[in-house]
Parts: sequence; C-alpha cells; structure tokens
Amino acid sequence: MSSSTETVDVVIDSLTAAGVKYVFGVPGAKIDSVFNALVDHPEIKLVVCRHEQNAAFIAGAIGKITGKPGVCIATSGPGTSNLVTGLVTANDEGAPVMAIVGSVPRAQAAKRTHQSLEAVALLTPVTKKVTAAVVEDQVPEIILDAFRVAAAVPQGATVISLPIDIMTAGRKSSTPAAPPSAFLPPSYGPSPEAALAQAAKLIENAKFPVLFLGMRGADQHVVDAVHSFLRKHPIPVVETFQAAGAISQELVRLFYGRIGLFRNQPGDQMIKHSDLVITIGYDQAEYDPSQWNSKGADLPIIHMDVAQAAMSAPYSPQLELIGSMADNLAVLTDKLTNVARPQDTEVGQSIYKTFHEWEASPKAQAAGDPKGLVHPLHFIRLLQAMIAPGTTVTSDVGSLYIWLSRFFYSYAPKTFLVSNAQQTLGVALPWAIGASLVHGPDTKIVSVSGDGGFLFSGQELVTAVQQGCNITHFIWNDGKYNMVEFQEVDKYGRSAGVDLGGVDFVKYAEAFGAKGLRASSSDEMEAVMKEALAYKGVCVVDVVIDYSDNHDLMTDVIASNIS
Repeated sequence: MSSSTETVDVVIDSLTAAGVKYVFGVPGAKIDSVFNALVDHPEIKLVVCRHEQNAAFIAGAIGKITGKPGVCIATSGPGTSNLVTGLVTANDEGAPVMAIVGSVPRAQAAKRTHQSLEAVALLTPVTKKVTAAVVEDQVPEIILDAFRVAAAVPQGATVISLPIDIMTAGRKSSTPAAPPSAFLPPSYGPSPEAALAQAAKLIENAKFPVLFLGMRGADQHVVDAVHSFLRKHPIPVVETFQAAGAISQELVRLFYGRIGLFRNQPGDQMIKHSDLVITIGYDQAEYDPSQWNSKGADLPIIHMDVAQAAMSAPYSPQLELIGSMADNLAVLTDKLTNVARPQDTEVGQSIYKTFHEWEASPKAQAAGDPKGLVHPLHFIRLLQAMIAPGTTVTSDVGSLYIWLSRFFYSYAPKTFLVSNAQQTLGVALPWAIGASLVHGPDTKIVSVSGDGGFLFSGQELVTAVQQGCNITHFIWNDGKYNMVEFQEVDKYGRSAGVDLGGVDFVKYAEAFGAKGLRASSSDEMEAVMKEALAYKGVCVVDVVIDYSDNHDLMTDVIASNIS
C-alpha cells in the first residue's frame, strides 16, 4: 500500500522540487494552509505583498530574469481577480509565472457563496493554462504540469486553483510530488537541413539583410549564438523594446537601435531599405508588423523561433525556421560564406550617424537654463554614465518608457526590462524588487516610473524596504498622465482626464521607510542622482521632468531624404 501525505505538504514538496526560492502573495482564508506550511520550510521565502497584482509582477520579474517560473499566491474571490493584470502582463511578455489560488469548498463551487468566483473562466483568457484540482491525488500532477507549461516556450503564466477542503488538515494525497528532473523543460533541436540551406541561400542573395531581434531572442543562449553569427557575418541589427541588451558593446557598431511605437527610429529606416529581414524570437505583440513592414508581402522575411509565425498580410515569412534558435544560428554561421554588409553602405552609415546625434545635443548636455526642468535626454545621459555596466534598469510605462527604450543603452540581456506588449502601468517598482532579490542586496537596481504609474504599485515600497532591497527609484514627475496627454493633444488639440499632482513623493518615501530626494531643476540632477545611487537601500527620487518635447516622439521621420 502506498503511503499518503497531507495535500498541503505535497504542494510544498512540489515547489521545492521545482527549485522555487520565493513565493509572493497576500494571505486569505481559502489559501492560508499553504502560508502556514511555508513557515516550516525556510528554504522557500514567503514575501507578503501589499497587493496581489504586485505579487504577480514580482513573480514575473523573477521568471523573466531567471527563465524559471516565479510563483505568486492569492486567496479566492478578489484575491484571485487582483492577479489578472500581473498574469496577462507576464503571459503576453514571455515571463514564466505559476500562480496558486484558493477557492471555496468543492461542494459550494456551483453556489453563490462568500468569495465564490469562477477562477478558471476568469483566468483562462489571460494565461497559458488554468487547472482546478478536483481530488487530492491530482494536486502533484497539476502543479508539475503548471510549471512545465509556464516554462515551455513561448513562456507565460499558468494557474492552479486549490479548493480549501482539499488543502485542509487531514486531506491526503497518495501521489507524491514529482522529482526535480520532471520540472526541467524539454530542449529543442535545429530545423531541417533543407530549410537551413534555403535560409543560407536567401541571406547570401540579399543585398541589404537586417537582423530583427524580438523578446525570445534575448535569452542568453540565443544571444550568445547571435553574437557568434555577427562576429563572422556582420550585418545591421535592430531590437524590439523587450529584446533590449541582446547586442553587446563589442558589437555596437552594428546596432541601429530599438524599434516600436510610432515607427520613426533609425532601425525603422533600416528595415525600410532592407530586402531581407531575419526575425529572431519576435512576437507580433511587441511591434505590430503593419507598423514596420510598409512593403507587405514584397519584403522577404525569415522567421526564426520555436513557435510558428502568426501569419498576416504584413507578416508572411518566405521561410520559417522552427526549432532551437541558437542551434539554427550556429548552423547558419558555419554555412554562410558571402553576406552583404549594409552597414558599410552610404545609406547604412548615414542612418547610423542619426542614431547617436542626440548624445551631444544641447538638451542632453543641459546647455540651456540651469534652473530649468530636467530634460529626459539629460537624465538618460547622466544615468548611463553613473551606473555600472550590466546594471538592471526597470522601466514603467508612460512617456518615459519611450524615451528610455529609444535612448538608454544596455549591453547585456535582461538588464533593461520594459512592458511593451501590454504597456502595463505600475511594473517598474515590483520588477525592481524581483531583480533585487535575484541579484542580492549588494547589487544596485534602478527603476524609473512616472508619477502616475508609480502610484499603481507604490505601496510595495515597504515590501522593498522590509526585504532589504537595494533600489533607486526615479519618478519623472509632471503631475499628469503625460503619455495620454500628448497623444490626445495630437488627436483633439487638447487633453482631458490627465491631471494628477497632489503627492509629495519625498514624504511618501519616508513614510514607507525609504530615503526621499528631489531634483527640481537641471543643475540639481547630477548631484542628486549621485547621492541616490550611492545610497544602499531603497531611495526614491522625485524628478521634476521637462516633457515639452514629447510630441516629437510621434514625429514621422520615415519619410526621409535618405534614398
């Protein structure tokens, strides 16, 4: 006869076998058995958050950085519904997350009762998979499946729902937790030889090939293969916002910047001139192909990914290389002999020059009124110079996310994190908490938000302080939802519903146990930034930002005189 184990212990054993180090969540009666069991397992640190959405955000950062599912936990009813935004962000942006939610007793599942919620129906559209346990013996299997599905490429979010009566003391499972080896995701091999030979022919025949890296192209093993390819066959490279850091400083001469939102960057111009685009790990949610492919079916595309292309009129790849991107790049690196170098052409050199002109501009150098507000380019130039290479920077959504995604350079994968597919407000601070827990208290993490986005998750400042995080968080403050404002002005000639203000962020930070600083003018920014970055712990800096040039973010520069 097989031995039995209390179901809640099987849950903990499964988390241990999966290598989980942290669980983030908010307690409640329907799931408190797991919280109670974690007390006896200090090898898994329970981090109590102030909102379930932020627990999912932090778990998403853990998943994004490590490649292994982060874990969040919530009770039934509103505890579960509060996870939705965090889960859809993780799911659509390739961050593996496994969520555990409690639910009412099985006998009450079809009734209208306290904190009842059809969790499976609610969460299915925003995750890869949701499974509700029906009997005790299912629990180890559905946990294993949830981890494997979340970790399988394309990575995303999964959920298991555990009724309270399955988890209460005395309920036992005769099925033990799966062994650690079962939690390892499968690996992929290269594409068929015939497809690789066809790809090589397309690349060698192209006169202006461009490499286009998407978010799944920013995994370290793919990045290493991309670098090896470019050292032997140097061609121009562009990144989506979520592929930031995939090109190293060694290869920066080939980098034409990040593209996304408003189609007006040097990288967009390179694609405009291209006669072959090679996408690697690209997801259409990052930057819709109708925005970057003005040629439609006339632009040859090689789609390289572990998942087949989502075909559409502007994205109809001539060839799909499905399989290990690293293996396929390695084969092509050896197979190719004569590849054109568009970066050496007059067009390529002219476009590259425009990419770096901003660095010496008066606004980046703060050559104007020293008592004026802080310009985004001045802030970015200072930050770039002060932080160590490889520092993780997390960006919230808003006008700042466009400025940072275009002008902040990062040269290592997963060191500049931004929400691009969903453009979710409030991610910067929770992501910074996740990054700090991964890298440890001796490593400085930088996060940036607007004043609007910060208040979506600012309550987690106390979580960051209590967890001993080492985070400097900058708030670009203009008292408005500015990304909405400048687009409304473009549409209607005026704005509506964007005014904020009313918060002293220095006092707010101090109330949560963090250090608070303020830079009210351009001449204060450098000294304040130095002080903030030197502080070990959690520091919040209120930066009075100059958004007067935001409308230029939308300016169409594609219709250029570069021919």
